[in-house]
Amino acid sequence: MHETRAAVLDALSSGPVTGPDLAERLGVSRAAVWKHVEALREAGFEIESREDGYVLVGIPEFGGEAVEYGLDAPFEVEFHETIGSTNDRARELAGEGAEDVVVLADEQTGGRGRLDREWSSPSGGVWASLVLRPSLPPARVSLLTLAAAVAVTDAAREAGVAAAIKWPNDVLVSDREESNEPSSARSADDSAERGGRKLAGILTEMEGESNRVSWVVLGVGVNANVPAEALHEGATSLQDEFGAVDRRRFVQRVLERFDELRESPDDVVPAWKERSATLGQRVRVETPGGAVVGEAVDVTDVGALVVQTDTGGREVVHAGDCEHLRPVWAYPTRWRSRTPSPPRSPHRPPPSPSSRRLRPSCRHRPGRS
Repeated sequence: MHETRAAVLDALSSGPVTGPDLAERLGVSRAAVWKHVEALREAGFEIESREDGYVLVGIPEFGGEAVEYGLDAPFEVEFHETIGSTNDRARELAGEGAEDVVVLADEQTGGRGRLDREWSSPSGGVWASLVLRPSLPPARVSLLTLAAAVAVTDAAREAGVAAAIKWPNDVLVSDREESNEPSSARSADDSAERGGRKLAGILTEMEGESNRVSWVVLGVGVNANVPAEALHEGATSLQDEFGAVDRRRFVQRVLERFDELRESPDDVVPAWKERSATLGQRVRVETPGGAVVGEAVDVTDVGALVVQTDTGGREVVHAGDCEHLRPVWAYPTRWRSRTPSPPRSPHRPPPSPSSRRLRPSCRHRPGRS
C-alpha cells in the first residue's frame, strides 16, 4: 500500500479528521489528501465526508489494501480478482527483485499443486504466493514449508476448525463422529476411508545455488469460503466445516504467524510436531526408490519424515506421497494422530500384526495435491 495512503487510514481509524488537519499531519497538500481518499474508496474502503471531517465506516471484505490495513507483518500485497497462477506471478516478481510480496487472488484458473497436479481454486478461497529471500541455507528452506503449514493450521483453529498437518504439505480436518454430523457433500463412511478431509495445501519453489538461496516462492491454497458443491471429492472448506470466515482477517493471521515462525526457525519443527496428524500413524510413503511402510515416528530438523519400518530399521524420507494406514478392525472414530485400539472380547486374543490387513485412510486424490 502506498505509504501516504496507509497513513491516511491510520489517521481515520481514530475518528473524524478534516482535510486540512490530514494535510498538515502528513505534510502533503489538501489535493493530495483528497486523491488518496478517493483511491481508498475505489479500493472498497467506506469513507464518509461529514461536517467534522472524513470518517472511516467500513473496510472491504477482501483485497490487497484490505489485508495490508492492520497487518502486523512486513508484507506488501498484490491482489487479483482472477489470475492464472499466483505462483507464476510470484516467480515473475522474484525475477524482478521483489521481496516480502504476497500475490493474493480470489480465484485461480490454472492453479497447481505438488507434482504439477491440478489445483482447484474457485472464487471464495485464499490463493496466495509469498515472495521471500531467506537467509537460510538451501537445505533448510523446507522449514518455510513447515512454518506455512503451522500458520494455516493455527489460523484455521482460531476460526473454529479442528485442523492438523499431514506430512509433507497438507492441512486436513478430522472426521466428524460417525453419521452424527454428516457433511453436506460427503457421507461419513466415505470420509472415514480417508481419515481426514483436505483443507489446504502448500507448494514451495526455490531458485539458488548450492550454498545460497536467491528466492523462494511459497504457494498457499486454502479452501476458505468455498461451497461444498465446488469442492473435489475428499476436500473440505472452512465454510463447510464451521461457516463463512472473514478472509481478510484469516490471511492476516496466516501472514502474522508465518512471520513469527520465520524469525524463530528453531521453533518451527516443535510447532509442526505438536500439530502433526502423521506422527504415530502407520503410513505408506511412495518415493522414487519405492514404497516405505511403517510407523511415522519423527521428523528431522529439516522436516524429513522418519519411518520405523516393519523390518526394524528406520528410514528418513525427504519427499514423497504419504498415505495414513489403519487396520480394518479399527472402529470409525474421530481422526487423531494416534488411534486407540477397539475393545475386544475377553475370550478372543488380540490379532497378531501379520494378521491385520491394511487399507488407506488418507490418500491424495486427482485434482488435489
